[in-house]
Amino acid sequence: MSQDTQTPSDGRLDSSDPALDSGANYDYRGGGNERPDLVSALEARVEGDVRFDTYTRELYATDASAYEQLPIGVVAPVSTEDVATVVSYCADNEIPVLPRGGGTSLAGQAVNEAVVLDLKRHMDGFLGADPEDRTARAQAGITLAHLNDHLEPHGLKYAPDPAWGDKSVLGGCIGNNTTGAHSLKYEKADGYIEECEVVLADGTVTTLGWVDVDDLHDRAARAENADEPDIEDRIYVETSRILREEADEIEERFPDLKRNVSGYDLDRLVQDANEHGAVNLGRLLAGSEGTLAVVTEAEVSLEPIPEAKAVVLLTYDGVLPAMRDVAPILEHDPSAVEVMDDVMLDLARDTTEFSDLVATLPDGTDSTLLVEFYADSAAEAKTKIADLLADRLPGYDAEVDPSEDGVETDGSIEAVDALEAYDPDRQAKFWKMRKSGLPILLSRTGDDKHWPFVEDTAIPAENLPAYVSDLQELFDEHDTFAAYYAHAGPGVLHIRPLLNLKSEDGTETMMAISEAVTDLVIEYDGSVSGEHGDGHARTRWNRKLYGENLWETFRDLKSAFDPDWLLNPGNVCGDHDPTENLRYDPDYAFDTDFDPVLNWENENGFQGMVELCHGCAGCTGHQDTTGGVMCPTYRAAEEEITSTRGRANMLRQAMSGDLPDDVFDDEFVHEVLDLCIGCKGCKADCPSGVDMAKLKAEVTHEYHQREGVTLRDRLFANVEQVLSLGSTFAPLSNWGMSLPGSGWLMEQTVGIARERTLPGFHRTTFRDWWNDRDGAGVAESEADNRVLLLADPYTNYSHPDVGKAAVRVLEAAGVHVRVPEAVTDSGRPAYSKAMLDQARETARENVDALAPLVEDGWDVVSVEPSDAVMYQLDYPDLLTGPDVEAVANSSYGVMEYLDVHRLDDRIDFDAPGDALTYHGHCQQKATRKDHHAVGVMRRAGYAVDALDSGCCGMAGSFGYEAEHLSMSEAIADRLLDQIDDSPSERVVAPGASCRSQVGDLGDEEPDHPIEAVDEAL
Repeated sequence: MSQDTQTPSDGRLDSSDPALDSGANYDYRGGGNERPDLVSALEARVEGDVRFDTYTRELYATDASAYEQLPIGVVAPVSTEDVATVVSYCADNEIPVLPRGGGTSLAGQAVNEAVVLDLKRHMDGFLGADPEDRTARAQAGITLAHLNDHLEPHGLKYAPDPAWGDKSVLGGCIGNNTTGAHSLKYEKADGYIEECEVVLADGTVTTLGWVDVDDLHDRAARAENADEPDIEDRIYVETSRILREEADEIEERFPDLKRNVSGYDLDRLVQDANEHGAVNLGRLLAGSEGTLAVVTEAEVSLEPIPEAKAVVLLTYDGVLPAMRDVAPILEHDPSAVEVMDDVMLDLARDTTEFSDLVATLPDGTDSTLLVEFYADSAAEAKTKIADLLADRLPGYDAEVDPSEDGVETDGSIEAVDALEAYDPDRQAKFWKMRKSGLPILLSRTGDDKHWPFVEDTAIPAENLPAYVSDLQELFDEHDTFAAYYAHAGPGVLHIRPLLNLKSEDGTETMMAISEAVTDLVIEYDGSVSGEHGDGHARTRWNRKLYGENLWETFRDLKSAFDPDWLLNPGNVCGDHDPTENLRYDPDYAFDTDFDPVLNWENENGFQGMVELCHGCAGCTGHQDTTGGVMCPTYRAAEEEITSTRGRANMLRQAMSGDLPDDVFDDEFVHEVLDLCIGCKGCKADCPSGVDMAKLKAEVTHEYHQREGVTLRDRLFANVEQVLSLGSTFAPLSNWGMSLPGSGWLMEQTVGIARERTLPGFHRTTFRDWWNDRDGAGVAESEADNRVLLLADPYTNYSHPDVGKAAVRVLEAAGVHVRVPEAVTDSGRPAYSKAMLDQARETARENVDALAPLVEDGWDVVSVEPSDAVMYQLDYPDLLTGPDVEAVANSSYGVMEYLDVHRLDDRIDFDAPGDALTYHGHCQQKATRKDHHAVGVMRRAGYAVDALDSGCCGMAGSFGYEAEHLSMSEAIADRLLDQIDDSPSERVVAPGASCRSQVGDLGDEEPDHPIEAVDEAL
């Protein structure tokens, strides 16, 4: 689909856009198309999306590495035919091409000055499985998680398991020769390739798979005598030559490791020839990083899902003793051996989720090894751990007897203690803790950051202690440090030195460390990359690793596949300089031509948060699933610009001058930031903690200062006055909203979607009901808890029954309740429209009113979740001082308050026996407070199906705005599907906007959870 036919000119979806059926498509013009001749030619030839505008090019200029390089343009093909057409046209015109999947590459292999083929966007189909042969076929853009979802019912899986399997795609897995935490069992992707459908460098579509060695040589001989051999002939000729002339040197020079992905996969070629008398030409593409051909489909072999697992966490007083233990542990045939050093443990210790677990480790624990075993039964798994520990760990008392044929090793392991895990939940927590440190490691907002340029060297296990010792000396010489974590078993330690690449010293140190580490790798018989590939970061070192002759062999193979060197040029055997095309370098500058008004406590403040995204694509991993909160608009649209990564990168590029648009221009604010709905999911789910909702508020506020505020924004920001007016004239106001043409008039005048049902008004408000009572139901003198229950505008004027239910439940729990007159609007409406001065003034008035009472022992409770989060999280961003901290720390949502203080234990419930479907509010999920309602409702006697749902899509005023209607409904589709699939028929949801969304698009408007609890009194 061409740009000119996709969507309205403002880049937003029309509610009737058929693209919603398969995920939204957007038209991001962002400064106009580059290379209009090329754009026109490709649009006329392909069915997929052709985007050469500035915004799209900037979106694809980065991956998860330290590098940034502006592509020529982006094409999202819908078929192999599209891919062939693009490659053929570019070959004829000498234009480089780069195939790209999830953009999760850590060495820079997914960025280049080329036409990018985004294979994840449309070419993500599962094409079938043969459980008996244990094979499956899929398109290159399918995520590994989605692929395994199809295979799980057969008890099978695609074995390579990179940590980002829900973001990484099959084509990228092959291109990088991916592996994962269980490579001790499964090794790398090359061993699972049966055949690949590929597009060669001239646009030829062919299949590369198994061929007998004799047939290979025969075809090569015929091709050498041909007048004009084609590319496929040239591939046979060069492959035959390599087997005949280079096999001995390949066997001698290639590291003898389970994990080596540096250079081309020639050792697998020779190994297959020796073992099978046949070679698989498709396997030559493993680790080729898109430099040899474009994989469009692949048939892969599968492994059975293990019947049972067991985990033991070994503790050490230093990282070197842990390294010395790796080799003897490997003799017991574990499925995984993972290390965490003191840096990572300290990071985990500082998290709420893992602090208790880390506290159970023995005093003085400096490092750990997580050892996992696969087995055919739980009993066998326990025995494997007993075999490992019996007679080797002082004081160890096995739960089961070791097997009689347990593995004997030379000497005892050096672990201080062992924590065993046989329960799946405990195992999952151990694994999650092992992975927990990296997000915090990547959350530095200063100029010094942990960079992944030497992070995945592979070293034989027996050489790890000496290698790590030398690394520590090397880092000391350069006055830096790095954490050691990840895959100790196969010798792949993730090591990220802390450097400031914005300085000359930083880039020089990067180069010096990179070269020195390469020398150490060669000294210890290792590889410069055991997992993440060559790319910009490590291509240079393949010449030193393999020697001049094999380096030239790599280049000859490249020339055979790609005679003009147009496929991802520079990688594997090219000319990349590791210090060029860095995202941050000494020439980097950040525009600080405005004064942020929010409190930014992190290092480097607003700039630090803008620069925090490291491109891992954590925000793009949920499009096939329902878990997690972020990023709702990406899930609906599957467009890079609607992801947190896309917005963060665009904001950084605008602030650093890479974009022609000013960050406060209409186009940037509307195209890049407008569809961020402020759910705060990124704050919780982003591995680095990028707070895009706060960034949007800051930038949009400055935009308002320069350009003014629309009438509609003012109406929504001052919803208290609007609802008060409607309540005053109810029921006439409700009747007026139901008149024919009233929706059309609202849409034409202020842009509120005519399809929406606006909240109704009650003449008798919640506050009126409260004032008409004979005082509080529980005397202050008789209560242990005193609560200031806040009457937010929606509860007061539109949903008074929710407030009444909250009063009854709190009083049933013996709480003394007061509804303060001075506090109504929390400031959330103004904050959501980035009118931060108004939100701050409201916050200041509320804090002044509440702080003295809080100091006197009162708690602040809201029934509206977004208001509770406003007090807890956003007030400290708007104000400073002990009063605001006191109010924030004493504020709760009503269900949270009941659960935290276990007040519902005081209540005798008589639940009606209903089963409830619970949809939590996105901001409560993002602040880890969503579970409280579930606990209270279950203790009240309800069976609760707690949906693992994200944002409902209404997001305050967002879903009411006409230009956002289609996006709002697309986001809601996932929630509505979950509700339809839930066994219970009654839905409850705490957010007023959530209830409105479900009521508008579903059968009826849900109740608030507090109303269900009230019914159970």
